[in-house]
Amino acid sequence: MLSRFLFSAVAAMCLTLATTAQAAIFSGEVESVIPGTGSITIRIASQDKSMTFKLGSTGRVQLGTKTVKLDAVKIGQTATVTTGSDNSIATKITVRDTKPTEVATKPAPKPATKPARPSPMPEADATAARTQVTVGDWPQYRGPNRDNISLEKGLLTTWPDNGPKVAWEKSGFGEGYSSVSLAGDTIFTMGTQGGQEMLFALDREGGHTKWSIATGRVFQDGQGNGPRGTPTIDGDRVYALGANGDLVCAKVADGDVLWRLNILETFQGNNIVWGISESVLIDGDKLICTPGGRAATMVALDKMTGRPIWRAVVPGTPQTGYASPIAINVGNVRQYVTFVHTAVVSVRANDGTPLWGQQESTNGTANCSSPVYDNNMLFTASGYGTGGALFRLASSGNQTQSQVAYTTKEMKNHHGGMVLLDGFVYGFDEQILTCLDLRTGKPAWQNRSVGKGSLTYADGRLYLRSEGGPLALCAASPQGYEEFGRFDPPNRAGRAAWAHPVVAGGKLYIRDQDSLTVFDVKE
Repeated sequence: MLSRFLFSAVAAMCLTLATTAQAAIFSGEVESVIPGTGSITIRIASQDKSMTFKLGSTGRVQLGTKTVKLDAVKIGQTATVTTGSDNSIATKITVRDTKPTEVATKPAPKPATKPARPSPMPEADATAARTQVTVGDWPQYRGPNRDNISLEKGLLTTWPDNGPKVAWEKSGFGEGYSSVSLAGDTIFTMGTQGGQEMLFALDREGGHTKWSIATGRVFQDGQGNGPRGTPTIDGDRVYALGANGDLVCAKVADGDVLWRLNILETFQGNNIVWGISESVLIDGDKLICTPGGRAATMVALDKMTGRPIWRAVVPGTPQTGYASPIAINVGNVRQYVTFVHTAVVSVRANDGTPLWGQQESTNGTANCSSPVYDNNMLFTASGYGTGGALFRLASSGNQTQSQVAYTTKEMKNHHGGMVLLDGFVYGFDEQILTCLDLRTGKPAWQNRSVGKGSLTYADGRLYLRSEGGPLALCAASPQGYEEFGRFDPPNRAGRAAWAHPVVAGGKLYIRDQDSLTVFDVKE
């Protein structure tokens, strides 16, 4: 099990730099310290970069007038690093004897041995981030609150034999598994064109292209080329992250690029086997993403400029997973939770301090499904034979502890996502659609008729999309599987249907590689 860890990152730094023929001196604010490996990272603001040094075998650390061990150095202090001919080896580290922001270390009280039954709507101090969104909009991956729940009402309760009426169809998006995001009169998705990954802006009424911009070169893979993430809309800006790590911020109105960077190159990461699949999270003034690099496991960027606010380095510097983060509040501690390659990890929102990590629901191949959260209970799951785990969370001061409540093999959710409603988790356990009791981890019911796929919720129904193509509508009820329609959508591509369905503005949006088909599901 991943042990509890504590680090933080800072943004305001200073630099003095001097060199001689044999030595160099670097000054900046301490960004991370890892005593086990004897390394320290300082942020050099004027060069907009971080530098990591390893304390040499004869090196020493000076704190004020005292010689101390490296673990006495604190995040946020100003350090001057002297090196020899090898600028990566520190011969001396001098730390200004100032007190950084105090960090509470008192352990959180142990949660109750049995989790309470979650309420249908979480309490305000313990819920996932809830954004003020116009009904009818779907501004990011997994919906307004990143929980796969649509705010729509008055939708069809049953489907005709041939499915709902097609409102419009559009093609020309090339390859990729991006779904759609919508706000106001504009739809966004990603695809490929002319050897580039692209961000497309479409008119919501008929799907004609308003504008398109290249985000980076096309990611090539035997499972399918092109982008995997879904754009995120925030006010007058849209953010898109490509499969090679190319991140772009553009104006919603005309596609004018405001800033761009590559998260792998910037934060010293390597791409993962099937490509970066994250859809970035906007939270207040921060953009959250997970480069999984040596310089940052997770990072908060200023959403207006792209400059780092903080960098979180998880012990072991794991690569990123294939999931997207969510924001939650546990007591008064706001945090971001996601899968990396080795664990589910949580990072404190205000400063990037890693808070806790758990491995029970992690596989060694690809962790893809984003967590679901309610009332201090976080459920995560992955495929490849692993299954799910419920973690009870409790905060004390500005720290959070996690405790494993149970594990289950009956929610091996690969990449189709999950929905948490009234204390029950709905998702695909590989080929089996499953309704799982969050309290116990036991299935309320299971059904194989749809096969493996993805899902979302709207107006009392689950919208199911089989990766083989068919769409189905069923009751969102723990009483049992009850189907209200099924059909085969047009424009099926030759690859698996992995883009998640979206229900917004009385429409059902189905992206399938080159095409986007929109169905009218309003009563």
